Amino acid sequence: MEQSFRIAVIPGDGIGGEVIAAGQQVLEALARGSGGTCRFEWIEYPWGSAYYAGHGVMMDPKGLELLQDTDAIYFGAVGWENVPDHTSLWGLRLNITQNFDQWANIRPVKFLPGIQSPLRRADTADLGWIVVRENSEGEYAGLGGRNLAGRGPGNEVAVQTALFTEAGCERIIRFAFDLALDRTVPKVSSVTKSNAQQYGMVLWDEVFRRVAADYPGVETESILVDAMSAKFVLQPESLSVVVASNLFADILSDLGSALAGSLGLAASANLNPERRFPSMFEPVHGSAPDIAGRGISNPVGAIASGALMLDHLGLPGEARRLEQAIEAVTASGIRTRDVGGSAGTAEVTEAVIAALRATAAGGAG
Repeated sequence: MEQSFRIAVIPGDGIGGEVIAAGQQVLEALARGSGGTCRFEWIEYPWGSAYYAGHGVMMDPKGLELLQDTDAIYFGAVGWENVPDHTSLWGLRLNITQNFDQWANIRPVKFLPGIQSPLRRADTADLGWIVVRENSEGEYAGLGGRNLAGRGPGNEVAVQTALFTEAGCERIIRFAFDLALDRTVPKVSSVTKSNAQQYGMVLWDEVFRRVAADYPGVETESILVDAMSAKFVLQPESLSVVVASNLFADILSDLGSALAGSLGLAASANLNPERRFPSMFEPVHGSAPDIAGRGISNPVGAIASGALMLDHLGLPGEARRLEQAIEAVTASGIRTRDVGGSAGTAEVTEAVIAALRATAAGGAG
């Protein structure tokens, strides 16, 4: 029985449009080869910095209402020189993640075949882990303000408050433990800074220990964020699931992606696990104004985000096929410039589609 999914598409800024278009082509090819398992209806919205230039806002004021009636959101990138970064981020991406309570952000760190890692250990070890990011509060809660500008230049005060709630900590930590149960190595590493942040991170540590008691079969460790950044480089083979606050996970996941070869490879999912709202899937990289429009952007992160979306939509078999197609392409040497290749966006996209066709043909045989 065919399943039909309504997917909201927000290409956003810069290379966002290029990589999301590539992802759509791949997903359409996968649907055609699925034997009638699935099909996609795409509803595209032109929100972003260009929209801001014409309307003074990053998205339609009724945008959340429009997005609510979809099965998932496929998002490209946000950010351009005509809009301050905090305005573009809070006006579009964070506007969606906060209001749709997409509180769990997962960012797999995958070392793909054929991609040279700057990490020498990747030559001899089988590496790969998942960063689980608290996505609704912490350092990105948006609490604070600026005041006292009337005192004159140099006297303004800015206060940025990190929010840690017991409920928020517990749900993301428990999510990480549940994820670890399905890993080859069931282990959760908690990232903290409770030696210096004696309120929020101490609460985080206490909740972590309490939740860990419910998962006796899962190995645990709690590591300060500075030590964890070193561990990503020096002991990556010891990692399985890493759970961290909004800011810490944001930074560490980028480090992990760089170690895997490029931010252009990195996928992510912003999940509302209760499914009260649609979840959003996006590559980790930004809008990359320096290469936008040149046809050389790496579409792998966006395509891999499409695989995460397939998993969320209840299509794990199709998700694995897509992941295997990506691996076949990188192993074959077809790579964009950011990972040492010479292929363009279109060439990589066509290669992934060809790999999907090959697996479909093989399955038919």
